[in-house]
Amino acid sequence: MKKFFSIFSIYATALQTLIALMALSVVLSGCGEDADQRNAPAPQKKTVVSQQQNLPSPPAQAAEAGWPPAADKQENILPADQWTMKNYVMIFDGSGSMGEQRCSGNTTKNAAAQEAVADWAQSVPADANLGLVVFDQKGFSTRLQLGQGERQAFVQQVQAVVAGQGTPLTQAVQTAYDLLTAQARKQLGYGEYHMVIVTDGAANQPERLTRTINAVLAHSPILISTIGFCIADTHSLNQPGRTIYKAADNPEALRQGLQDVLAESESFDDITEF
Repeated sequence: MKKFFSIFSIYATALQTLIALMALSVVLSGCGEDADQRNAPAPQKKTVVSQQQNLPSPPAQAAEAGWPPAADKQENILPADQWTMKNYVMIFDGSGSMGEQRCSGNTTKNAAAQEAVADWAQSVPADANLGLVVFDQKGFSTRLQLGQGERQAFVQQVQAVVAGQGTPLTQAVQTAYDLLTAQARKQLGYGEYHMVIVTDGAANQPERLTRTINAVLAHSPILISTIGFCIADTHSLNQPGRTIYKAADNPEALRQGLQDVLAESESFDDITEF
């Protein structure tokens, strides 16, 4: 019996030691978690996106599609501090109907649009690139390549528009897309790319325009903003949730629509990673 109690005592002592070690392990384990938490980096705050209703998705999503596409000849890549530049290509409709006096007070729609667009150009950030595509009585052409510090040249080209001929919007959209794509290659796809259209009429080939717009939206992060001057909301360029469309029935609404383009651009700057 004495031997039995002796063995029992040994087992009891061993059990107490094991329990004590397990308790110590739990304590040390807890201390480790606390230490890890103290040493861990601060948790990232959620991305905050300030967007107006119907604003298309941020450019980064479309950029995942692999835009800009590779070129046969590589464009000159800009220094890294210029990769995030904003780029705006204005398409100015100088078709024959812009010579009419509707929704424009005592002047023509062309004159009202010229004044509003010239003022808008002064509001475009000085460090942004600005280009101009026009179709008017003198034909279709890129009147100003994308560049900084070209505001006065931009205004002069806008003021020189003479209303006349048709509305080749599809050709204008394709040209603006090519300008922005070439610039994107220089910026390695970083930055912002805006196509801003001021028009008072339907395209010469509306179905082709729709296909072109769909292709631009599907394969690039370019934001398309249209100011429909004295036309209905049913324009081919009005695709709720995909493009930005403002209807303007007077010069003041036209000015406001243009300013909204810049305000919506700034809303993307509110995307903040903490």
